[in-house]
Amino acid sequence: MAVSVSLPALGESVTEGTVTRWLKAEGEHVEADEPLLEVSTDKVDTEIPAPASGTLASIKVAEDETVEVGAELAVIDDGSGAPAAAPAAEPAQSEPEPAPAQAEAPAQAPAQPEPAQAAAPAAGSAEGTEVVLPALGESVTEGTVTRWLKQVGEEVAEDEPLLEVSTDKVDTEIPAPAAGTLLEILVGEDETAEVGAKLAVIGAAGAAPAAAAAPAEAPAPAQAQAPAPKQPEPAQAPAPAQAQPQAQAPAAPAAPAAPAAPAQQAPAPQAPAAPAPAGGGEADGAYVTPLVRKLAAEHGVDLSSVKGTGVGGRIRKQDVVAAAEAAKAQAPAAPAAASSAPKSPKLEPSPLRGQTVKMPRIRKVIAENMMKALHNQAQLSSVVEVDVTRIMKLRARAKESFQAREGVKLSPMPFFVQAAAEALKAHPAVNARLNDDGTITYHDVENIGIAVDSEKGLMVPVIKEAGNLNLAGIARKTSELAKKVREGGLGPDDMSGGTFTISNTGSRGALFDTIIVNYPQVAELGIGATVRRPVVIDHPELGETIAIRDMVYLTLSYDHQLVDGADAARYLSDVKARLEAGEFEGELGL
Repeated sequence: MAVSVSLPALGESVTEGTVTRWLKAEGEHVEADEPLLEVSTDKVDTEIPAPASGTLASIKVAEDETVEVGAELAVIDDGSGAPAAAPAAEPAQSEPEPAPAQAEAPAQAPAQPEPAQAAAPAAGSAEGTEVVLPALGESVTEGTVTRWLKQVGEEVAEDEPLLEVSTDKVDTEIPAPAAGTLLEILVGEDETAEVGAKLAVIGAAGAAPAAAAAPAEAPAPAQAQAPAPKQPEPAQAPAPAQAQPQAQAPAAPAAPAAPAAPAQQAPAPQAPAAPAPAGGGEADGAYVTPLVRKLAAEHGVDLSSVKGTGVGGRIRKQDVVAAAEAAKAQAPAAPAAASSAPKSPKLEPSPLRGQTVKMPRIRKVIAENMMKALHNQAQLSSVVEVDVTRIMKLRARAKESFQAREGVKLSPMPFFVQAAAEALKAHPAVNARLNDDGTITYHDVENIGIAVDSEKGLMVPVIKEAGNLNLAGIARKTSELAKKVREGGLGPDDMSGGTFTISNTGSRGALFDTIIVNYPQVAELGIGATVRRPVVIDHPELGETIAIRDMVYLTLSYDHQLVDGADAARYLSDVKARLEAGEFEGELGL
């Protein structure tokens, strides 16, 4: 049997690679998983292993040539005796079987289009190839399915991206291990599976291709049905998926015969792919990488109108850029581009313009405290960047069950409060105060104030003993205090006793802020806006690569009379480590 060697996915943003060196020559014997060639991308240089043992029968891509992910690089003959198009060797064995297959089909459905469709999926159901979650790094034990790129009943090519999986290390695509029809999806989107778990089943090509191949094979069943009714079949691609469950019962007797029809049409799934984008069917047809989708959205390009120049008609980033340039040349002021641009907000003039008014009492209190803090402290700020991707994913998975169980919504804030409170226990200088008599009081409790922007002004209600609360307790207390701020029910006890303050300046979109410490405390933590953007990460297999992550800046403003820069850096490092580890599953019931 001939086994195809294809360029695998080498990272979410990697779309192509260059063959730098072949480690084996045509005619040489190779072992499964033995390094076969070296490939270079703009992110990493790596070796591609042989997918099977056998003889290197043919090299399709020469050294220094560049191809897209999924392209065929070589063919290995495993010595089983079957030619390159493995199913094509079966028609001779299957020739005695057409009569039972044709006799069985009319019994299942009298309608003329059904027999050809029902027989093909039967073989796919009997001869299924499992899709399993591969090892994605030495320390990675599980992954979450974020998106299926194919649906049940659709045709897939070998090494074509089948689904996207997210782990705590990297987001990546999982290619199809074989060509055929996607018969079953076992792990849904947003579900987590362990490495080695069965994700789906791919059957022998036959469901979707059968509809496309029916007109070409009309002479064989011509005795029972005319070719004319089969002409509309390619437009009825979903029909095989509907017929599939009915065809599974007689799968065993039909298995040897069914491959006969798709065998001669093995290239069929790829042949119609090229004209598909030009015909406006890209959205329902060929796979589009996340990079291309994002690029198209940024340029306002309709992918259904783009003709792909990649392998099998696949749309590449160069095609999107060319389409965007062509659109600009033809219509510099195209309405479509204007409609996709963000609209400027309508700002109404404030009634305070030109007025002189008395300063509200609460504004006076805030002003006095701010000036007292600046006059009595030597304040400065330190900033760190934190990857909170894991926390955001945990929150997305747990927020519905958390609200049902605890009665409050799960926002990102409790994660930051708990991490800050835990670190305060190990860094007493950050949770202290300077007394007028020259002494220092190191607090034995973590009373964390939460700075809240209200209609009346800045309020700082306090979560008492936050260091002794779990995630749910912090979430409930935060919700309770926020409600009091909105409804005007804060009492003196709610605003007093704070030993440390957290200010979420990112809630209004600020990346970070050089906040003023809430005097007489000696430090305050500022949380910036969480932004999804590309960052360099160290992947255990790919080395340094680029991935889309949720990033946030944390700012610690502190009184340098008591807290040194090294103290601030150590505190921030511990908060960062706690958040990036994201070990909150137990508290979330995951």
